Amino acid sequence: MGFFNRPDDDQQNEPQEPAAPAAMMENAAPEEAPHAGGYEAGSLAGIPQSGRERIARMKQDVARGFFTSDLSVNEFLLVKQSGFEPLGLVLGSSIYHIGFQQAMWNQSQEMGVLTQAMYHARELAMTRMEEEADQLGADGIVGVRLEIGRYQWGADLAEFIAVGTAVKHRAGELHRAPNGRPFTSDLNGQGFSTLLRSGYRPAGLVMGNCVYHVAHQSLRQSWKQIGRNQEQPNFTQALYEARELAMERMTNEADELQAAGIVGARIAQGSHGWGAHVIEFLAIGTAVVPVDVDHEIERPSLVLPLSG
Repeated sequence: MGFFNRPDDDQQNEPQEPAAPAAMMENAAPEEAPHAGGYEAGSLAGIPQSGRERIARMKQDVARGFFTSDLSVNEFLLVKQSGFEPLGLVLGSSIYHIGFQQAMWNQSQEMGVLTQAMYHARELAMTRMEEEADQLGADGIVGVRLEIGRYQWGADLAEFIAVGTAVKHRAGELHRAPNGRPFTSDLNGQGFSTLLRSGYRPAGLVMGNCVYHVAHQSLRQSWKQIGRNQEQPNFTQALYEARELAMERMTNEADELQAAGIVGARIAQGSHGWGAHVIEFLAIGTAVVPVDVDHEIERPSLVLPLSG
């Protein structure tokens, strides 16, 4: 896909202004972080009729004590032992057109249009998943997975999917996030149970992303490095800056949730078909808040497996 303009060889070392992004998406300045999408309790906006019918059936199932879940048997038992009941498998989806943006061949820079697109699409999926959980009266969602699917009928389209198991506290204790939304967490059942026993609870799944164009080297620079062991400062600095932006934005989301910290943080990266020099860095983890400052953490116990 033709995302970039390559200058002529005699222009390689001349300072150039970055090319303007195409007008098919609203531009975002590189220094501006994307913001979370709007959540409305009780809303079903963006959920198709078939999805609303599924939610209506799930409400009836919850009333009679039936649930669906992607938890394993062990996870299911640990979640119940922690005082939570699984209500149903909830999901959100958004098929998004990823806009076009140009970058200079020899300039490292954030692709603000692409950063905004990837963040907004995930937020749409996450918000719809949370709204489904809200319809079931859930306190939160555990085991959240964020996936991206591509289909042959749309080279510039991608489906962003958020899926997890909605849960509710058996004793009716409020475990929602400080902003009133159902909490979200990508911790599995074991991690969720251990977190609660340690005196913390999840406040929300937080993320930050950055789509970054890594500048190409000139032909002269490439020839100078043949056969040598040496660091590539331009590549090092570009990837370092991109990861820093993603991590800072993830931390800012946790601050907005008034979280004490983030557990299970990780950084994923992918090019998503933009070419080798355009990479998205996604920092994601579960923001947590303390349940009780005086809580005593259980001492770890030794477990010996009986299987061979």
